[in-house]
Amino acid sequence: MLKAGKALKVSIYVSEGSKHHGVPTYSSILDFLFYRGVSGATVLKGIAGFGADHHMHTASIVEISDHMPLKIEFIETPEKVNEILGKLEELAGTGMIEVQETMVAKPAQVSKQKKATPPSHVKIEGKARLMRIYIGEADRWRNKQLHQALVEAMRANDIAGVTVYRGILGYGAHRRMHRDKPLHLSHDCSIMLSVVDTEAKLQAFLPLVEQMVEEGLVVLSDVDIIKYSYRPIEVDQVPEPQLAGNKPPASED
Repeated sequence: MLKAGKALKVSIYVSEGSKHHGVPTYSSILDFLFYRGVSGATVLKGIAGFGADHHMHTASIVEISDHMPLKIEFIETPEKVNEILGKLEELAGTGMIEVQETMVAKPAQVSKQKKATPPSHVKIEGKARLMRIYIGEADRWRNKQLHQALVEAMRANDIAGVTVYRGILGYGAHRRMHRDKPLHLSHDCSIMLSVVDTEAKLQAFLPLVEQMVEEGLVVLSDVDIIKYSYRPIEVDQVPEPQLAGNKPPASED
């Protein structure tokens, strides 16, 4: 494993279409580096370039060239590079290999899966506040669906949790009836976001809600927390917020 200090950066330039014993050259090189214990390697694909033959190669939507330049790059100790350089020269074929001295300021570390540490807001007990936000499914904020943007904003501001409900029937301030039919995909059904957190957290988040929700209804209610339990999950497996469809109330916008 790499340590902080002097090291070598190796860049190998090959053509995307070149092969070694019937296998793409970049794939053969990557496999070799992996099984020789190299700390890490990256394959970068060019979109235009030329090589020793002085032929210009470009990639376009109409024609995808298999002669585009590829660069395989890795950083290792001088001892490790000297050990594998001969084999790399064989694998690269007509490609070019560049070796540069570099300095590892901070080596990469192997990530370890840990149980999620519950943030302080999961200890909500007793009195709390319920916020409901009623909007339309077609509402947007900065070229993004408004309900999705609100969920992301709440997560970024450490709100305890939010559930998004999609209405099947309702009307609002414009008195237009919105319904979800089996053979009709409506994009203007009513959407309700339900949030429960402390008074202080929701009051601090309200200015952002007022900024994002241009047309809709936001209500606050007092609630009592009877039970707030959660299932510990792996940090790397936290699910993204999803729409829920458990009997949503009609829109009140």
